[in-house]
Amino acid sequence: MTPSDDIAWWQDAVVYQVYPRSFADGNGDGMGDLPGVIARLPYLASLGVDAVWLSPFYVSPQHDAGYDVADYRDVDPMFGTLDDAERLIGEAHGHGLKVIVDLVPNHTSSEHPWFREALAAPPDSPARRRYLFRDGRGASGEEPPNNWTSVFGGPAWTRVTETDGTPGQWYLHLFDVTQPDLDWTDPEVHAEFADVLRFWLERGVDGFRVDVAHGLVKAEGLPDHAGRVLMIGGEEHVGHAPMDRTPYFDQDGVHAIYRTWRRLLDAYAPPRILVAEAWVDPMHRLFRYVRPDEMHQAFNFDFLMAGYDPAALRRSIGETFAHAREVGAPPTWVLSNHDTVRHASRFGLPTPPPHQRGIGPLDPQPDAALGRRRARAMAFVLLGLPGSAYVYQGDELALPDHTTLPPEAREDPAFERSGGADLGRDGARVPMPWSAVEPHLGFGTAPDSAPWLPVPEAYAASAVDLQEADAESVLHLYRRLLAARKELRLGRGEFSWYDAAESAVEETAWPGEERAPSRVPDQVLAFSVQCTGGDVVEVRANLGGEEVPMTVPPAWRLVLGSSPEAWSGEVLAPDTAVWFVHPAPGTGPEKA
Repeated sequence: MTPSDDIAWWQDAVVYQVYPRSFADGNGDGMGDLPGVIARLPYLASLGVDAVWLSPFYVSPQHDAGYDVADYRDVDPMFGTLDDAERLIGEAHGHGLKVIVDLVPNHTSSEHPWFREALAAPPDSPARRRYLFRDGRGASGEEPPNNWTSVFGGPAWTRVTETDGTPGQWYLHLFDVTQPDLDWTDPEVHAEFADVLRFWLERGVDGFRVDVAHGLVKAEGLPDHAGRVLMIGGEEHVGHAPMDRTPYFDQDGVHAIYRTWRRLLDAYAPPRILVAEAWVDPMHRLFRYVRPDEMHQAFNFDFLMAGYDPAALRRSIGETFAHAREVGAPPTWVLSNHDTVRHASRFGLPTPPPHQRGIGPLDPQPDAALGRRRARAMAFVLLGLPGSAYVYQGDELALPDHTTLPPEAREDPAFERSGGADLGRDGARVPMPWSAVEPHLGFGTAPDSAPWLPVPEAYAASAVDLQEADAESVLHLYRRLLAARKELRLGRGEFSWYDAAESAVEETAWPGEERAPSRVPDQVLAFSVQCTGGDVVEVRANLGGEEVPMTVPPAWRLVLGSSPEAWSGEVLAPDTAVWFVHPAPGTGPEKA
């Protein structure tokens, strides 16, 4: 990105993900809901974010936490009403917040009227052509049409019983058996989702996060595939080259769909956006989704998966900016979401993995204090990078995963379908702790109504009310970072490495000072952002276990540190980060 004030709201927005089930319970039934979100909008506005992204609240049997949609044009009663959704959009706008909603176009619920109609219809009927029904292999069709496996474990095909009671065709479900995949070669499917987009656009939503954006189109002929694609982090390759294209993800045909959607959204004002959830590798293929006539943003999971590793982060950040420039799109940055172990827990492990599917009571437990310290440091990296950042609910509290959740409490279908081998994502979806002293930590309004997932006692130490009262809390740190980011217009700035091998920034002689060090230690992430107002922000993050020497020119003013002891004036403490600001060379008072 180059410094500019002439950009759209979404290009440098900080977007806060609300997982409605677990954010706030407005009616006391143990389940988060839209009235609960509405009541907490002042909190989000005070945090300083620009937009709210809501995970699904549509009518659903909830076999996959709402990602199995039975009606895309209505709100499930467990979350409220359509009037509540419209009130939420209106009140969010009143607080200066944009609203992004989830769209799930790869599959529907098995209780969607279309799928019920398909089950009652004969093979090759128009109703079945909306989905991927196929005859089975074998003498009597007893084998699945191909060898694909579900992302959640087990086969990706289920055989139906026809209306006359005989075994019939098979239908594809890349996820749970209750989530049949749609066939995007069918014109009715295209027309239906164009209408769904219009339905919510006309109610004022500012954008759509597109679930499994890379999965809508399957390879012609549905060929066998030896690998297994994982929910998080790509593919396990079995007996084939890693560069083989997966026949059911990231097929070139998806891009025509998004070009059509982009034209539809461009007809609305103010600007509305499309955000791709696409676990795509290599990175250059991800940026095909954000070419000028397609989507506006795509989640940068490569950055998330770089973990707490300075070398991996350098590679990911560098490649992100390079590919973003090629297509003229802003980069995005994210550390956690509802599908990953929260980064405060990942970073608390001795060797932090980039991500993993669940930490259970029998696994090595994270060091909570270390994870919190590292989470504070990485917030400086996340929010210091130009572009758009995504914050998952609770990130601003350095909330950990629920790592001792018992098996009987787990609800993720991946846990059941894998026979418990995959712990699933429930640990990251535990309700928010609003109060350290109220029942269920203030999540709901009824003391006797237990939340849908148990809240660990340890969450009390991270509760919002305690952090509000502590000026040095993570919550106040996020507020200060977001306020400084906005004041400096940091998200609109121009990025460069502060490193001899990567840029010439260190060759600048600041007025009255000798040249900066010629090499940055390997454990330090060091970069500069030339902001639109003329200032330069210097980001330094020590991601190692040892302090590193660091002195700076007098013109550099400390904006924030991730902890009071982060920078002594001579050394940068381990697992800490700082922001400095100074005038660009030749623009300060010394120029005169």
